Amino acid sequence: MTHSFPTFPAADLPSKPEVTRGPEQAPRRGSAAVALGAFSIAAIVGAFALLLHTLGQQSPRIGPVYTGWPEAAAHSPMTALRWFLSDMTEPLFWASDLAAFGLLSGAALAWWAGRRGRNWAGSLTYGSGLWPWVLASASLSLLLSNLAFGWMLDDGWQPTFVPFVCVAPAMVLLYGAGWKTCVTGAVLGAATTTPLALLFIPALSTPLSLPVVVANVLAMSVGSVLAFMVARRLPWLALQKPGPPPEPCRPPSGGYRTFRNDAAWAARRVLKDFTETHFFANELAGIGVILAVAAAFVLNPALPAYGTNLLPHILFAQALTSATGVVLWQRWYRGDGWAATYASVVSVAPAAVLAYEGSWSAMVGGAVLGAVLAPPLARVVSVRLPVGFHPVIGNTAAMAVSTAVALPLLGLLPH
Repeated sequence: MTHSFPTFPAADLPSKPEVTRGPEQAPRRGSAAVALGAFSIAAIVGAFALLLHTLGQQSPRIGPVYTGWPEAAAHSPMTALRWFLSDMTEPLFWASDLAAFGLLSGAALAWWAGRRGRNWAGSLTYGSGLWPWVLASASLSLLLSNLAFGWMLDDGWQPTFVPFVCVAPAMVLLYGAGWKTCVTGAVLGAATTTPLALLFIPALSTPLSLPVVVANVLAMSVGSVLAFMVARRLPWLALQKPGPPPEPCRPPSGGYRTFRNDAAWAARRVLKDFTETHFFANELAGIGVILAVAAAFVLNPALPAYGTNLLPHILFAQALTSATGVVLWQRWYRGDGWAATYASVVSVAPAAVLAYEGSWSAMVGGAVLGAVLAPPLARVVSVRLPVGFHPVIGNTAAMAVSTAVALPLLGLLPH
């Protein structure tokens, strides 16, 4: 048996779809609409990134910088708190405490609006109603990781963030709400993924000259397998019985597709991909985190994205890789309701930008290669997982493999 992919509720779809000229014309028109919607968002983010690059050159440089932050976090409670918050956006390669506030504010707004039936807010955490428990378990796991391994920040950056986006939130989705699930997922996540990342970085990434993200996401994948194996044997946990699935949020099919609806769906899907790794998958949360990290960059470009000044390049590459993936793999959204188009957003695309210092070939090449490689690799693994093993295992494994393959290939291009 396999675990089903997450689906999306009908709130994002129009309540009264219009009829097109004929079902036989729908696939062609739908593909064009999806491309328009997805790449329009990528173009908007690209223009926004160009504006950020210009504003960054005139920045007042207010506030802290990234250099010395990890070391200071090992000794200062306030700096450690900032590090804890920044870990919430570390999966996006941004590492900004202000961006974390944007992420949480956008998600909280979506939660508030969703509870009041406001369709404009989109779905949150796949319409499961479990967002508060997902956030609580992930945050507790992150806190445990920082408490257990924060002392190592004396030697510089450490992968304290990894439990926030894998075992704990996935455990809540599999086993449901409640403090038993919340605490169990948090403990298992911190006990498996962070130690494995600390092991894989010197054992794998360093000797093979691979980006650290390869070790981190591989640790998430292996750690998730170990955690779910343990969870199956814990008497106080029970897998949720599958209920009637919500109507999936994918473009309308057949005679009920319209150009406008397909384009709007694709645009929202790209924004969702910015918080898919957090298990939020919400466009308001995506907008919130993008705007907040942009503000952090304008205030001081030496803080977000590890102080590399490459945040605008990363943002554009992430939007482009999501848009490309949504266009390439839209049939999986139509068929099964979901595809791992976010996988390259948090692996190949930003890693390529950092590895090749923001060159055009790295931004575009990394975005395209990531979109081509990561979603199908994730699908190959995830559809073969038994019940009780969340697809995050396949998604993170795909991130590791696609990054390890794509970056050496990009090295063959002129930069």
